[in-house]
Amino acid sequence: MSKLPGVTLSFTSLIEAYRKIQDQLQTQVRSLASKMSQANPGSFILLQFQMSQVMQMGESISNLISQVNSVINMAVRNQKAQ
Repeated sequence: MSKLPGVTLSFTSLIEAYRKIQDQLQTQVRSLASKMSQANPGSFILLQFQMSQVMQMGESISNLISQVNSVINMAVRNQKAQ
């Protein structure tokens, strides 16, 4: 966990925030789908942009998990060598 004045970041809070954003996006998709005849091209473009942002966030979290796994694996290998 990282602590700066007024800032607390943990993996749990990161995942919770990501899940909240996913839920909000899912609500927006359902809302737009329920009124297709009233939707305009701008709504679709905005939704597509938001989806790409959520996807990038997911990829970043995935990369973070991969890096942590690599550090753990390296630490375990170093322990076996000693």
